[in-house]
Amino acid sequence: MKRLAAALLFLVASTFAANHAAFAEAHTFKAENGQFTLDGKPFQVISGEMHYARIPREYWRDRLRWAKAMGLNTITTYVFWNVHEPKPGVYDFSGNNDVAEFIREARQEGLYVILRPGPYACAEWEFGGFPAWLLKDHSTIVRSSDPKFIEPARRWFMRLGKELSQLQIGNGGPIILVQVENEYGSFDKDHAYMEQIHHMLVDAGFTRSQLYTADGPEHVPNGSLPELPAAINFGPGESQKGFETLKKLRPEGPFMNSEYWDGWFDHWGAKHASTDARQQAADLDWTLRQGYSISLYMFHGGTSFDWMNGANSDGKNYEPDVTSYDYDSPLDESGRPTPKYFLFRDTIAKATGAAPLPLPSLDSAIAIPSFKLTQSASLWDNLPAPAHSEQPLSMEDLDQAYGYILYRTTLTGPVSGDLVLNQLHDYAKIYVDGKFVGTLDRRLNQNSLPINITAQNARLDILIENTGRVNFTKVIRGERKGITKDVTLAGKPITGWDNYPLPMLTPEKLNYSNTPCTGPCFYRATFNVDKPADTFLDTSAFTKGEVWLNGRALGRVWNIGPQKTLYVPAPWLKSGENEVVVFDLEGAPGRSLQGLDHPILSAAVAK
Repeated sequence: MKRLAAALLFLVASTFAANHAAFAEAHTFKAENGQFTLDGKPFQVISGEMHYARIPREYWRDRLRWAKAMGLNTITTYVFWNVHEPKPGVYDFSGNNDVAEFIREARQEGLYVILRPGPYACAEWEFGGFPAWLLKDHSTIVRSSDPKFIEPARRWFMRLGKELSQLQIGNGGPIILVQVENEYGSFDKDHAYMEQIHHMLVDAGFTRSQLYTADGPEHVPNGSLPELPAAINFGPGESQKGFETLKKLRPEGPFMNSEYWDGWFDHWGAKHASTDARQQAADLDWTLRQGYSISLYMFHGGTSFDWMNGANSDGKNYEPDVTSYDYDSPLDESGRPTPKYFLFRDTIAKATGAAPLPLPSLDSAIAIPSFKLTQSASLWDNLPAPAHSEQPLSMEDLDQAYGYILYRTTLTGPVSGDLVLNQLHDYAKIYVDGKFVGTLDRRLNQNSLPINITAQNARLDILIENTGRVNFTKVIRGERKGITKDVTLAGKPITGWDNYPLPMLTPEKLNYSNTPCTGPCFYRATFNVDKPADTFLDTSAFTKGEVWLNGRALGRVWNIGPQKTLYVPAPWLKSGENEVVVFDLEGAPGRSLQGLDHPILSAAVAK
């Protein structure tokens, strides 16, 4: 037995050393002769996307090993500007933001990397990855040649280059491809802007890997650059048609499906996505047998922790995304293989003739017994100092990115009529003299509420949630949060506002008591865990808000579904006592939480 163990240890060590040696020296990766080549030899990229910011750092290596075991040779990731530069000139590459370490771990597991640095990401991520402070100057036109956008974008790329340029294939690292912008052809067709982004990346040092663009097949003329390869993005059933279109536009190749949508994302108030795995496997098989390259979007979706979910809008509607980014992908939200994983693994093995590697080990999730949240703190008793203004200020005006904002003023009565919030972003609770009088929801295209003020003087409170900035279409250019224009009552403007920023950065530090709290309240409790393991907090007892565990923001709660649990990774739990805080806009005493050993992502939805 000891000899066998020693032999296995030697085999693992030898494999690791071989994988590491594969990247120890400088190599070349190019688009030439109609294909990608690695050190001059044809190379077929078989990639899957996962985002370091959506996966606990402690699990990066585990997810990479599952990717390798499915037959992938490459991992694709976006870089999200907003998590790395939360304030202008303030950079964060620590902890879960250590993208360089994520890439190094990919190399150690024998995987190449496709880097998508943007600056625009999309990805159902808050504001498409742009930092909210870009919108403080109301005249800034993001994702354009406007110098007020280009200059901070250039500074960001230069800083990112210091972190990642040395990890390119030409420097002995695993980065083989770097994407210029992202699906720009579906947004606009300003090729001068695209050239600016291209040259920013070159100036930042991204010259030792292959640059490329990515668009939907029909948008390649708008978003591509003639000097760079053009890859294409599409969904199930579109493979043959997509590549036919690309061949007409770029007959010289190479041919790569840079996003194959093997699942889909969820909106609040809509059904959980469930996609056709067999159609996807057939497309994957066809693509691989043609010798084309592919990146599965997503291989592992993970979670949009904190406030980082995005939203869709065509300028008229508003569809905010849930916290879970399960995406119906081969690895589920918590990193567990789905039937799709094994179907794709078999498909890749048969199409390439390469035997798959053994599967990594897998730990079970745990249940946590129900516990009541007995301590509470009223939002009204914990307001910060306000900023006064004649017209309401947006979050961005107050240097606030996420969370809530409260607007307070005094109305002179009696007066009756419609209270109109001009450009509400996104969800408002309205109170008169502390009494709740109604809700307005951008998702339902609501912006007015009839109210009747009988007193001579009445306090009006408007509490607004940023439910997620739009991450797609030109709507992003006006995604300031809060009341973004003005307020009228019975057709007359209301002026003279106190603006209270509520970013909710440290809710665990509030003064809690056992006094019952109703309405917008924070609730706190502790629970014990013997041995930390993944679990899923059942939030079905609460209405709308946010949950924190041991000081970390897990994500959003909304009782309209379809998501009714929040993923809790084992490394974020402690052996012994753990603390949870819940903020609920419609709080009530006596509510409970419990941990389940499975997620609830497809609950019945309410409009």
